[in-house]
Amino acid sequence: MAWFNMAKITTFKAGYCTHIACMAMRGAGLKVCQFPARAWLIEIDGYRWLWDTGYADYFNQYTQTGIFKLYQKTTPVYLNKGESLKEQFDSLGIDLASIQNIIISHFHGDHIAGLKDFIHSKFICSQEGWQTVKYLRGFNALRQGFVPDLLPIDFEKRVSFLEQFEKCELAPELAPFTFGYILPHSKKQIILVPLPGHAVGHIGAFILTDCGWTLLASDAAWVKANYKELKKPSRLAHLIMSDSKSYYQTLKQIHQLSYHPDVTIYLSHEGEE
Repeated sequence: MAWFNMAKITTFKAGYCTHIACMAMRGAGLKVCQFPARAWLIEIDGYRWLWDTGYADYFNQYTQTGIFKLYQKTTPVYLNKGESLKEQFDSLGIDLASIQNIIISHFHGDHIAGLKDFIHSKFICSQEGWQTVKYLRGFNALRQGFVPDLLPIDFEKRVSFLEQFEKCELAPELAPFTFGYILPHSKKQIILVPLPGHAVGHIGAFILTDCGWTLLASDAAWVKANYKELKKPSRLAHLIMSDSKSYYQTLKQIHQLSYHPDVTIYLSHEGEE
């Protein structure tokens, strides 16, 4: 039998925003909470992918004036010196050019703000998600949480779409999820899956590690209680969802998945314990 290394996942935090707790979970009160912007470095036998980028200085730069200033007003962003992924990777000796691909879970600003730092990387996302935001500008872009200037000018030349990848059935232990798309070069250890509702084209990934399967669930939930106890976010949160009905269907699927003892679930903005 051929032997190969399982995927390795490293978690990073690149800044955070603040909001009242009840926005993420009804009944949680008006306490202002931090929502970290997480990213993950995924490695298999020397091949590296980055899952989202968190915040970077570009976010503050492009939300200082005009309509996008409202983005900063509604979700104040905090990014200390040394916290961007570029700075963290530099300090760890990780060559940015070694990141072959950046996988974009969706196009909200807190997930794409650092893309311009990775000038050598290619991008992977949902084609549906990209086509939805591609031509958005001004208030229409703001409504989708999308800041167009965060994208590199050559984005379309560097992007591939998961819908073009090989489709596969998922392992029984990942039920109720049934299908996904095999990430090229991942030795079938990384399978991208649609997680609709939060944003058009919102995706997650099942990753096979030495400890079993891990689901990067992105913004399919904001806190564990959303999917563990099916505690809903505020109705105001529906304003930033592409489809609240699909959001709750996805949440129920993750709720069912959470009963599998060998599956770990990571959320992009879940606070520290």
